[in-house]
Amino acid sequence: MTTPYQFAHDAYAASLQSAFSFLADGEESGQVVHVAGRIVLLRRQGKLAFATMRDSTGEIQLFVLESVADNFDAFTKLHLGDWVGVVGGVVRTKRGELSVKVATWERLAEALRNFGDKWAGIADFDLRYRHREADLWANETTRRSLQRRSDMMRAVRERCWAAGFMEVETPILNAVPTGSSARPFVTRHNALDSDFYLRVAPELWLKRLVVGGFERVFELGRVFRNEGVSPRHNPEFTMLELYAAYWDFEDMMSFTEELVAGVAMDVLGATQFEYQGKQISFTTPWARRPMAELASEALEREVSVHTPREELAGYLRERGVEVHASWGAGRCLAELFEHLAEESLWDATFVTEYPVEVSPLSRRHRRDEELTERFESYVAGRELSNGFSELNDPVEQRARFEEQARLAAAGEDETMAIDEDYIKALEWGLPPTAGLGVGMDRLAMILADESNIKEVIAFPTLKPERS
Repeated sequence: MTTPYQFAHDAYAASLQSAFSFLADGEESGQVVHVAGRIVLLRRQGKLAFATMRDSTGEIQLFVLESVADNFDAFTKLHLGDWVGVVGGVVRTKRGELSVKVATWERLAEALRNFGDKWAGIADFDLRYRHREADLWANETTRRSLQRRSDMMRAVRERCWAAGFMEVETPILNAVPTGSSARPFVTRHNALDSDFYLRVAPELWLKRLVVGGFERVFELGRVFRNEGVSPRHNPEFTMLELYAAYWDFEDMMSFTEELVAGVAMDVLGATQFEYQGKQISFTTPWARRPMAELASEALEREVSVHTPREELAGYLRERGVEVHASWGAGRCLAELFEHLAEESLWDATFVTEYPVEVSPLSRRHRRDEELTERFESYVAGRELSNGFSELNDPVEQRARFEEQARLAAAGEDETMAIDEDYIKALEWGLPPTAGLGVGMDRLAMILADESNIKEVIAFPTLKPERS
């Protein structure tokens, strides 16, 4: 099959619908346009035919008369999904449909596979995610969700730039898997004869840039965690990470709520909107709730990081949670919060005062040495962001890393390795600094009103097909 090498189109469906909205029924504009897209509907009625052509902006009808159009019979034999380039005049039919009255046309590509029903789309989930190229044409909601994600990413960048943050890029191949307590993917670098790890977070690299004198930096990039796949988790996902010298966690909470609320306004035009059939609010200021307070409310008895470890462990066991021998009181408190309170946080809320035990990179709280100046934001019952006043003492950081190594030796899967280069960087001096990480895929889920993370990732991770 020979097809053209190019087609010089000069008009899009959406712009035509807007520019020629004034045409009366049965009226011709006298303007000739070149349009291109896929045929998604085609019907013949004797010596005329009607086709719906979809491009990246929307749909427009093609009005085809045997007496006017070249190769009329061939046009009526096009497959649904075929790409066509059309030259014709803009008209409104007697039935009121804005159309391009086809004079000449050419098939730009033939669709050898069916794209699904125009109205029902593609219902097979495996086909939708494995062949997103078909899903995008068949399901309008998929196109809308991915477009909304794109709008969100642009808004995030623009707001970070406006706040004085410089965008940077840090390595994806890491000699040490650190920056977050997560299981990494491992790969082999043949030339260096060494194992490397796909980064689980860019955090330590970005803080080294602050040590180097860049006071505000951010990165929008992919991170990789060798963990399960679920409606909220994909092993490969996108994070916003940023760091600001001279800020503490209170400053970063203020920036976080303004950033997220501002992005919602940029994308949706509102900070209160419907998500999964229920109103949700990003309106500032967000509630700030200590972890121990939320766990106590859910448990209906007072608990804190100072509660005896065995007492906290008992509450977990009563609820069917297996308690690892290496867990201290801080980890037990965090598990109680996760199992009892996390899902109740619907409107955007900051959870604060995380135990030191579960926060190896966070600075100790100035009012309680067993807690840290760390926060996580929650919305719709799921974590959206994580931030804290950064630990900048190299001696204590080494001790925290060594504790992580002890936990790993005791059988903990999600721990951090000791990063000697990062400790050395801290020895050159990190000023008071606050950091933030925001899960872009989860934010996109909220803004696109999707309950499954796969819907906002163009090509989610899937198990390979068996031949």
